[in-house]
Amino acid sequence: MEPFYRTIIGVARAVFAGQGLKFTVTGEEHLPASGGAVIAINHTGYMDFTYAGLPARPAKRYIRFMAKNEVFVNKISGPMMRAMKHIPVDRSAGADSYRAAVQALRDGEFVGVFPEATISRSFELKEFKSGAARMAIESGTPIVPMVIWGSQRVWTKGFPKRLGRTNTPISIAVGEPIAPFEPASEMTALLHTRMEELLRGVQANYDHPAGEYWVPARLGGGAPTLEEANRMDAEEAEAKAAARRSKDAGGA
Repeated sequence: MEPFYRTIIGVARAVFAGQGLKFTVTGEEHLPASGGAVIAINHTGYMDFTYAGLPARPAKRYIRFMAKNEVFVNKISGPMMRAMKHIPVDRSAGADSYRAAVQALRDGEFVGVFPEATISRSFELKEFKSGAARMAIESGTPIVPMVIWGSQRVWTKGFPKRLGRTNTPISIAVGEPIAPFEPASEMTALLHTRMEELLRGVQANYDHPAGEYWVPARLGGGAPTLEEANRMDAEEAEAKAAARRSKDAGGA
């Protein structure tokens, strides 16, 4: 039992109820009752990590999320994140984060990762990083694919947060575990295919009003296409890199 993590989950559920969020969860039986597993989740909104833990509760399991180091150095969120045994990701020391995740998996933990690395502005699956597959292979644990749909309506990149009572429906689907195999590139490709299938499945049972910003272009929505979103991401990354170069030059 983990009293603090359990308490945080209770608080989160109370918040969800206050917001009127309507969850539909399928496939939770695919989460192992014991032993380590990489939980691979798509990324469309800032609240994804708070929803992703719901399917693990029937089995009384907890997910240790890999999260940016900035969250851990914060005076308020830092102690909470460490108490829940989440894993800090320091971009200047990525190898340490990777080793910590692999060890957690070997210790029988669920480790939550977002293979896309960043929020998808198109709400389609972006290209996956290979880290999830490499961790599964090195630790000898499976990857369990999970998709969340509807969270982008609550709070996503480039749009105001809607944290009041919105009665938003959110669908979560868990797929069958993928046993580790090499090479990591092929395991990553299979993971992408499985998650695409899960995503199409939940979308088929979800109402998508034409033109809405949170609806993919493929479904008649106002979101950018995957190609357009990738270009926006590249432009944003270059702008941030230019700002860093300018700051470094100014400090020289």
